[in-house]
Amino acid sequence: MRRFATRSSLPFRFTAFLLVTGLVAVGCQGGGGGGNKADNKPGQPAGTPIKIGHIAAMTGGTANFGQSCDKGARIAMQEINAKGGVLGRQLELLTEDDRSLAPEARTTAIKLIEQGAVALIGEVASSSSIAAAPEAQKAQVPMVSPASTNPEVTQKGDYIFRICYLDPFQGESMAKFGYNDLGKHSAAIFTDVKAAYSVGLAQFFKETFTKLGGTITAEEAYSQGDIEFKAQLTKIKGTNPEILFVPGYYNEVGLIARQARELGMTAVILGGDGWDSPDLLEIGGSAIDGAYFANHYASDDPNPVIQDFIAKYKAAHGEVPDAMAVLGYDVFRIVADAIGRAGSTEGPKIREALATTRDFPGVSGTITIDPERNASKDLVVIKIENGTLHLAGRVKP
Repeated sequence: MRRFATRSSLPFRFTAFLLVTGLVAVGCQGGGGGGNKADNKPGQPAGTPIKIGHIAAMTGGTANFGQSCDKGARIAMQEINAKGGVLGRQLELLTEDDRSLAPEARTTAIKLIEQGAVALIGEVASSSSIAAAPEAQKAQVPMVSPASTNPEVTQKGDYIFRICYLDPFQGESMAKFGYNDLGKHSAAIFTDVKAAYSVGLAQFFKETFTKLGGTITAEEAYSQGDIEFKAQLTKIKGTNPEILFVPGYYNEVGLIARQARELGMTAVILGGDGWDSPDLLEIGGSAIDGAYFANHYASDDPNPVIQDFIAKYKAAHGEVPDAMAVLGYDVFRIVADAIGRAGSTEGPKIREALATTRDFPGVSGTITIDPERNASKDLVVIKIENGTLHLAGRVKP
């Protein structure tokens, strides 16, 4: 198992969590529909695979995100293809590396569209999805992000979707957890100012925490790629916060936790879903023990849908999947389901089908796409104990 401990006894709003089992229902009608020009070249055989593009950080600072998402998506592709594919055709996943750089995500989107992708799986990082979205919108190729939580992502156009919750919900949930369930009434915020995800999450945490009556003792900033944080942490320590909220990505968070403890800081460290990576535990070591973060699933959840996917993923990759692998699996299945229901590879028809996704049985939760093309679904809180991760609670939207 991935390193999760026993469920926390901390009080929290537990909500019953039930997922419907079963693979995505995909259409098996013959024919391929329209699609973009590259997908409909004269003389192209009817059995040509339907191409789905994946904008992914396969290298660079958030490479674990892209790699995990891609692994999950490929398991979904193999399952669907083994059952006959969609519209009588096999599915082909085209993955392009944006090197964890937002400007590269835009270039990657253009490349995938030119290669004939009829739909795109967007980036995990919000900044990268925001950069890629205008190209998908312009080409009328639907883009569905597995994990970009910043509200701006889907505001880029009506062809842009996501299957994860948003930062306002994530920030609000973690602020309430810290204030109400942990009983901590002062907090410092340490933000990655180059990441739209981090900036947005910090804002929503602050708004909710102060509305509850909490005090923000300090606000400091860093940038992705930094390795030295003691100057900012020293300032934060001087304000004696009970909570240190770090809405960043796993690489920096692990180092921040180490340096905070080296300075003698005792604040409980809280964060968001950008923490989710095996690297966090390796980098943070014992310094990250006792911390909590928001996430999309917990591998110690006994739900049979979750445990079935974990077994499949372990058989394929020899390890327990992280949340990005789960979301990669879910997003590919949702895109395939939409193509099947659309009965076509034409972008506008796939877009309409995506917009009517209701109660989709995902491993990460039951997914419904709302009128703003966002997903309504549960959030889980994870606790890190003795180098292991545990389901601490669940919050409904």
